[in-house]
Amino acid sequence: MNDRMKELYSFMERKCVDAMLITLPQHIYYLTGFFNEPYKRFMGLVLQKGEEPFLIVPLLDLEKAQKASRVTTIFACADTESPYDLLKEKLPVSISRLGVEEEHLHVARYRAVMAATGAEESIDAGEPLREMRMIKSTEEIGTMKRAIYLIEEVLAAALAHVKPGVTEIEIVAEMEYQMKKLGAERPAFDTIVLSGEKASQPHGIPGTRKIQNGELLLFDSGVLVDGYHSDISRTFGVGEINEMLVDMYETVLQANLASISAVKPGVTFATIDQAAREIIAQKGYGKYFLNRVGHGLGMELHEYPSVHGNNHDIVREGMVFTIEPGIYIPQLGGVRIEDNVFVTREGAEVLTSYPKKLTIIGS
Repeated sequence: MNDRMKELYSFMERKCVDAMLITLPQHIYYLTGFFNEPYKRFMGLVLQKGEEPFLIVPLLDLEKAQKASRVTTIFACADTESPYDLLKEKLPVSISRLGVEEEHLHVARYRAVMAATGAEESIDAGEPLREMRMIKSTEEIGTMKRAIYLIEEVLAAALAHVKPGVTEIEIVAEMEYQMKKLGAERPAFDTIVLSGEKASQPHGIPGTRKIQNGELLLFDSGVLVDGYHSDISRTFGVGEINEMLVDMYETVLQANLASISAVKPGVTFATIDQAAREIIAQKGYGKYFLNRVGHGLGMELHEYPSVHGNNHDIVREGMVFTIEPGIYIPQLGGVRIEDNVFVTREGAEVLTSYPKKLTIIGS
């Protein structure tokens, strides 16, 4: 049994939990080495006090689970069978308190699980898992570095196709082709390429707008590699851009660097956010900084911590999160510069390496 599983059994002992049901696919992968997206089918890892853990998987995923999972007791459920009947059958003891992932189970499935197990009450099983996942292992950091390297290679390849007249969606198509070609499992999220005034929308949707000289071009993209995400944003000038756009860019770059410099164990996340926000406000762009300065990154694209001005939790060595200040001015454009940082004993190790100096492309 690996250390992660042992920690969950210790949690069960401390909280008087008879059994625990893990259903989030990322957590099943984290604990067993088996990743699978069951879509609407039931999949769960079951831990019982004093017993070996077991997996319930859809029948069509049984072979994949048998090859990948460190948990060797696996039960399969056909589409014509009830996974809740199978769960009830394989739990040999009566359940008083059951651990479930409250943020993952929808209400109908929660009710079915509670009925099948006969549990009198539930407790959130997500709490110890979130705590464990906050601190990344050396192996996890290595995997994330591969994901970051890959997306930076994708971005470099895509920039060779940028020129006036090319559409946003054409660049997205080239990037997602390169992702697969270079070995990514999939994009970490819908790839964002926004030009001109559309770059003022932090989560805008790329379309058929043609790129033009004299405007900003914003990229926000990432990939999934071996279950871990990368997430990087860079902004470029297309041809010569005016002084205001240059000033926006340089302000965001200063904010990005200040926020990274503020990262060290023992400070609050609010401090990191404020370091960027003060610079942007001093330059008169405060009302155009719309987002938190960052978010946790790992097996999920957005995980704990949320790096914003009201989060007074303490930064800890081993955490990974983004630093992504931005300025977004309607009808004009936007700038975002996003890095992925790893908290070390001394401060922040910046895992992303793509250059941040203002670069003019496509002229």
